[in-house]
Amino acid sequence: MMADEPRATTAKRSTLNARVERIVDHTSDTRSLFLSLTSGKHLRFVPGQFISITIPLGDETRSRPYSVASDPEDRGPFEICFNRVAGGRGVAWLFDLRLGDTLDFSGPFGAFTIDRAPEAELGFIAEGTAIAPLRPMLKRALASSSAHKIHLIYAAPDSDHILYAADLDAFARTAPNFSFETVIAAPENIYDRLFDLADARWVSADADRTRHFYICGVGKGVIRLRDLLRGAGYERRAVHYEQW
Repeated sequence: MMADEPRATTAKRSTLNARVERIVDHTSDTRSLFLSLTSGKHLRFVPGQFISITIPLGDETRSRPYSVASDPEDRGPFEICFNRVAGGRGVAWLFDLRLGDTLDFSGPFGAFTIDRAPEAELGFIAEGTAIAPLRPMLKRALASSSAHKIHLIYAAPDSDHILYAADLDAFARTAPNFSFETVIAAPENIYDRLFDLADARWVSADADRTRHFYICGVGKGVIRLRDLLRGAGYERRAVHYEQW
């Protein structure tokens, strides 16, 4: 995973233990686990950060990062969201967890965050479960900025995989400066669609290059979007990204 500061570059942290308090299936292949620390404490994190979960597989133990999808202001369990991947033993282990089961993790980690929104118009781009870190980032941005426009472009292979749609609708109803659009496209075409929409809205439409961007997704399409915006004249430090 890549970002302006690589996601894998983290300081060593002690291991924490969490219990599965709630399970929500968004679709047949996409699930959220709501976790609480067995210590009884509240996990402190900044919107956009991730935890690194220890996954015991019998013949080996793996460590995998999962973004925190919930708001740090929520005092209840924190949420991670993930989807099945063909041949993915680690995520299969997560799907096997049941209410009351526990897991070990370290963190939170990560520099792809929003603590306080920049004083500028903001653009967010995500596909599929990559909306997970952007959701609390959007909420924090909306709470700290009422004057600047905030727009999200969110893509998925079908409408069922547009996650947190009710939250996005609520943001749009209550925040006059927020708007979003969803894109339904075949997986092989998603990043072409995102590229074209980002180009039309933020590159070709005007000469304003003061915006800030937050991009999250899977594969080389994330880098293509980053390079589109930086190549169009936006400052390097204003185009934040995380590549899964």
